[in-house]
Amino acid sequence: MSIFDQNGNHEIDRLELAPEGDGVFALFAAGLKEGTRYGLRADGPYAPEKGLWFDSDKLLADPYAVEIDRPYAYDPRLSANRRGGDTAALMPKAVVRERLPETVPAPPLFRPGGLTYELSVRAFTMRHPDVPAQDRGTIRALAHPAVIDHLVRLGVSAVELMPVTAWIDERHLPSLGLANAWGYNPVTFMALDPRLAPGGPADLRDAVAALHQAGIGVILDLVFNHTAESDVLGPTLSLRGLDSHAYYRHAACGQLVNDTGTGNTLRCGHPVVQELILDSLRHFVRATGVDGFRFDLAPVLGRTGSGGFDADAPLLQAIRSDPLLCDRILIAEPWDIGPGGYQLGNFRSPFLEWNDRFRDDVRRFWRGDTGMVGALATRLAGSSDVFAKESAGSSRTVNFIAAHDGMTLADLVAYEHKHNEANGEQNRDGHDDNLSWNNGVEGVTVDPEIVARRANDIRALLAMLFAARGTIMLTAGDEFGRSQQGNNNAYAQDNDLTWLDWASRDQEMERYVMALSTLRRSVPALNETGFLTGQATAGETVPDVEWLTETGTALRQSDWEDADRRRLVMMLEQGTAEGGRLAVIVNGDIGACTFTLPERQGYSWTAALEAAFQAVPGRSVAFMIELKEGADGDH
Repeated sequence: MSIFDQNGNHEIDRLELAPEGDGVFALFAAGLKEGTRYGLRADGPYAPEKGLWFDSDKLLADPYAVEIDRPYAYDPRLSANRRGGDTAALMPKAVVRERLPETVPAPPLFRPGGLTYELSVRAFTMRHPDVPAQDRGTIRALAHPAVIDHLVRLGVSAVELMPVTAWIDERHLPSLGLANAWGYNPVTFMALDPRLAPGGPADLRDAVAALHQAGIGVILDLVFNHTAESDVLGPTLSLRGLDSHAYYRHAACGQLVNDTGTGNTLRCGHPVVQELILDSLRHFVRATGVDGFRFDLAPVLGRTGSGGFDADAPLLQAIRSDPLLCDRILIAEPWDIGPGGYQLGNFRSPFLEWNDRFRDDVRRFWRGDTGMVGALATRLAGSSDVFAKESAGSSRTVNFIAAHDGMTLADLVAYEHKHNEANGEQNRDGHDDNLSWNNGVEGVTVDPEIVARRANDIRALLAMLFAARGTIMLTAGDEFGRSQQGNNNAYAQDNDLTWLDWASRDQEMERYVMALSTLRRSVPALNETGFLTGQATAGETVPDVEWLTETGTALRQSDWEDADRRRLVMMLEQGTAEGGRLAVIVNGDIGACTFTLPERQGYSWTAALEAAFQAVPGRSVAFMIELKEGADGDH
C-alpha cells in the first residue's frame, strides 16, 4: 500500500499487506488521517500470455475506493510491460474517509409501469441555460429547480443515470482528439467520477434527495461486465494487477474471454467478484439512497464457470435476496455478445428487462414493413410471448423506441443509414441495421412536406411508447427532437453533438410528450403492467382489450394475417374511473382514414388529447376517450 502526500503527488510511505489465506491480503492501517491519498501495489509472476500481470511499478486503484482525487486519464505508459516505469504520477489516488455518511434507505419511489428517463449527466446539463456554469456537466445540476421542473412536467417516475462511476477513455480516443462521453469504461465500481461529482458521494446523495422531494426516483446504470483494463494491450489499473485470474474470465489457453466486446469479461462466478459487486450496490443504497440499478450487459452477471447463462446463478440470486437490495428496482440489459448471450425474457422476477423486441417491431411497423400488425399488438399488450413464463401475470418489459446506444428518435425518421464519420473509424463502428427511414431525403432538409412527415412519424412512435403495457423508457432530449446527425454510436462525442441543445428544442413536440405522459398517468388501462389478454379481468364481464378494424368490427384471423394491413384500434376497457373506454387509433398507412368507433348508450367519444397535440392525418395515432354523458347530455 503506497501512501501519498495530501496532493497525491509524492509517495511518502509503503505499508505491506499480510496474507490471510485464500489469496486475501489485508492491513489495518491505523493513524491515517482524513483525506490521505493512497494506492495499491502487487508483485509476483509476470506472464500476460498466462493471465499474470504482477508489476510492482504499477500503482493500482483500490477496488473498494469510494472516492478518488482526480479523473482517470489514459497514457500509453499505463499499458507498458513490466518494469516500464512507475505509474504513480499517472494514476488517481483513493481518498481516505473516516466515516461515510449513510442514509436510511426509504422504499423506492419508482414502481414498474412508470416512465424512466435515461440521461447522461454531462450531456443533459452542459448547455442548460438555467444551471449555473460551475454546476453544468455535474450531478449537482440534477438538483437545480429548472431541471427538476422539466422532469416533473414530463411526468418522469425515475431518472436512469448513465454511468457516473469513474471511467477512463479507450486507448484509441486521445489520438483522435475524442473522449468517452458515456462512461461505459469503468475502473472503480464505487468511486464516482470527479468530473461528474467533484464533491464525492455527497453530490449524488444531495441530488437523490432533491429528486425524491419532487417524487422522482433515481436508478444508476452500472457496468459490472468488464473494466477499462481491456485486452492484453490495455492499461493495468486495478483488478488486472491485483489478481487477473480471480477477477476476469480466462480461456483454458490463458487468453481473456471477451463476451463483452471490450477485451475482457468479469468473472462473476468467483466469490470475490460477487462480494465486490454486492458491496458496490449496498454502498450506493446506504450512502446515496438510490432507488435501483440498471445492469449493462447483464447476462455476464449470470454466466457460470462453463460460460453459459443461468438465471439462478449465485450472484443473481444474491442480488434478489439481499436484505438491502431485494426491494430495489432491478433492470437488466438482457444480452451480451458471448455464446447464448441473448437472454431476453429469461431473468427472474423482480428483474425488469430492456425489450429490444418492442423497439424493433414498433420501428418496423412505422417504417412500413409488411405483416407487422400482429407483432405491434403483441408489443402494445405487454409482450406476453417474451415475459409470460417468468412474470406471473405482469410484464417485466421495459419498452423503448430509442436509447443512448443507437440513433436518436428524431434521427430514426431522418436517416436511413448511420453516419459515424466523426468517430474516426471510417463509419465502420455502430450497427448497420437501424430499422430507420428518411422520408425521402437523407438528413437535414427544409422541405416542408418532409419536415411534416418526420414530425408526424415521431409523434406516432412516441404514442406507441406511451400506449404500451409495462414500464416505458424515454431517452433525454427525444421529447424535443434532439439529433446526433445520424451518428448511432456517439460514445466518443463529448461535445455539442451529444450535449442537449435546450435553446433550440422543439417545444411543440415537448408539449405533445407532456400531454401523452399526462394521459398515461390518468388512464388506468395505460399505467398497469398486467398483460392485455382479450379476456375479462377479475370482477369484470367485458374483455380488457378489443382489437378492432377501422370500421369498428373485431379483427378476424384473416385480418391479422393480412400482410398489407396497417390499421387497427386498441380498445381498452379501463379508460376512465367512471367506466369509459379508451381507443388508441393506429393508422400506419400513408392515406388518411375515417375510423368508426362502437357507440354505447350513455357515453360519447371525445379526443383524449388537446387538439393542438393531434397528429395530422395519415400515418398517425389518435386517442379517443369515452366519457359518461351528464343528465343534460353534456360530456
